[in-house]
Amino acid sequence: MRARVAHLVRHPIKSAGHEPVETAALSPGAAFPFDRVWAVAHAAARLAEPPEWAPKLQFLRGWGSAGLMAVACTSDAAAGRVTLSHPQLQGASFRPDDPGDAARLIDWLRPLWPDTRPEPARVVRVPGQAMTDQEQPLVSINSLSSLAELSDEMGQELSIHRFRGNIWIEGLPPRAELELIGQEIGIGNARLRIEKPIGRCRATGANPGTGRQDADVMAALSGRFGHTDFGVFARVIQAGAVALGDEVHL
Repeated sequence: MRARVAHLVRHPIKSAGHEPVETAALSPGAAFPFDRVWAVAHAAARLAEPPEWAPKLQFLRGWGSAGLMAVACTSDAAAGRVTLSHPQLQGASFRPDDPGDAARLIDWLRPLWPDTRPEPARVVRVPGQAMTDQEQPLVSINSLSSLAELSDEMGQELSIHRFRGNIWIEGLPPRAELELIGQEIGIGNARLRIEKPIGRCRATGANPGTGRQDADVMAALSGRFGHTDFGVFARVIQAGAVALGDEVHL
């Protein structure tokens, strides 16, 4: 089987909603399009004014709440609108740049965030800067065969959405993506350089279908491979559109 794109996923609000898409226009010096445009800071966050990129500890995140991992999303990038759904909540639409909608978004997320942690307080957007865990504009790439191997190791099927990735590839040998560090790949008419592995956290233990912790992915990775890396970060070095089914040229 040739390597090809199996899934493309964006997450307009950091840690609050995964959204499959069919195409994406990648640009040098930019993260995945419409990915982590907004983040929700908690009441104890220390942010610059005006806001700049800040580490993930300043924001609501899956590590702190398994419930957030079950949020799904559809969006209209042109209108700046996102519609969120969750198995325990009524779905709702928001334009996070609107102050009134930002307040409603915070209220919608509040039941999913533990009351033992600083409460959701503020929607943050930094124009031109994705609110990813990495300050650099990187795209995350993952392999379905690596996921299948990990699922077999753990004896349960793991959803791609545990890993919050952007591009999922099928047709590579398991863990082959980790051997591509420093190399360039072509997807569609875009070109990317594989920069580094993605170190994972316990958010991967949450089931995106239920919002409950049901797997110790970190222990499985560490026990089998001696590390907790899964997937790789890549930098776009040549602009281009990518789409489901596109071949990946190594």
